Amino acid sequence: MDQERLSQVTKMKPAKQNALRWGAAAFALVLTCAAPAGARGLNGPSSVEADLTEGDGLTDPQYRSQFPRDVAPGWFAWKDELAEQGFRFNIDYLTLGQFSNSNLGVGEAGGGIARFYGSWQASETGSLTFKLEHRHAYGAVAPQFLGINGGAVSLTGTAFNDSGTLLTNLFWTQRAANGAWTLQIGQIDVTDFVDIYGLVSPYSGFQNLSFNTNPTIFTPNQGLGIAGGVRLGSNMYAVASIADANADPSSPDFDVFSDGNLFKSLEIGYTSGFDRIYFDNIHLTLWHSDAADDGSRDEDYGAAFSAAWFIDNQWMPFIRAGRSKGTEALFEKSLSLGLGYYGRNTDLAGIGLNWAEARNIAGTQFTAEAFYRFSISPGLQITPSIQFIDNPLRNQGQSSLTVLGLRGRIVF
Repeated sequence: MDQERLSQVTKMKPAKQNALRWGAAAFALVLTCAAPAGARGLNGPSSVEADLTEGDGLTDPQYRSQFPRDVAPGWFAWKDELAEQGFRFNIDYLTLGQFSNSNLGVGEAGGGIARFYGSWQASETGSLTFKLEHRHAYGAVAPQFLGINGGAVSLTGTAFNDSGTLLTNLFWTQRAANGAWTLQIGQIDVTDFVDIYGLVSPYSGFQNLSFNTNPTIFTPNQGLGIAGGVRLGSNMYAVASIADANADPSSPDFDVFSDGNLFKSLEIGYTSGFDRIYFDNIHLTLWHSDAADDGSRDEDYGAAFSAAWFIDNQWMPFIRAGRSKGTEALFEKSLSLGLGYYGRNTDLAGIGLNWAEARNIAGTQFTAEAFYRFSISPGLQITPSIQFIDNPLRNQGQSSLTVLGLRGRIVF
């Protein structure tokens, strides 16, 4: 850290200094508890590493087609040559259309995400990860906000917003040679590793936030941060992070060194094996987000619990719950349960049920989602879905909403 930034930190208010001290203490605690063993690191189902890997890593996929590899063999041969030298990348495009029967708002939404992402394996234990994307709406409302537009407290199209060009990943990963610990530092996305499970990705699994990252957690946008994961014995692990609570991936900066507004998380979990850490997983997550200096955001904190288990490498029942204090998280209380099904051809189906309460809004909102991801090839997937929202909390004139969706993804 240079002298100017060091001076800025030393001039912080006591509350900010305490936040930094507590965050650093939690982070140091995780690192000092490491035990020798191999680990999968911080690469959850929505991470760059997961998107670069064909299949789920556990089953033997039987693809229906090799499109678009078979129509552009030269391009993919070149990519394979680069991968052998340690540089892997993808260019993909995702699109989502949704249609609602709400008597409020526009009733339909569409949007897309163009992404360029990859990693460079600089050494046996160190790598650089990057992701640049452009998120855009096709009309007046992006799918992420169709539920809100229709009177529900619900993000029906997670990640499909109109935020424009974003630098969502640019970080260095360092791992212990024996796999005991993993560190990430740089432009990180905490939803890659905070309170995740096998069906968490909005690019390949559920679309409603109720079944992605826990909706009681106020996770910051992608920004400057540091995260670490370690093994605690043969089945236990810990993951901790400190990140910029005011991050803006459309305009990355180092303001966190001056404002000191931080998001902190600590997760303790159990897994049957570290090659299955995001499939067989039970964990407790504690988190805290500082209030913004300009008054635009209040302090938030809470806890979340998640249990999911991959039975016969085919079925994944799950139950997830959370409770938060503050005003920024989508829900104050949330309980979700459901079931996922993994097919040999990398098809994926899921059904989820959620009960939630929002702060200062009377009543309980019930959400259900079902989807089927039809995998034509590793580079082409189509996912129809249906969402049902009972008692939309901000629409007193309608007892329930139905949202139909169709998502597509093509990878080059």
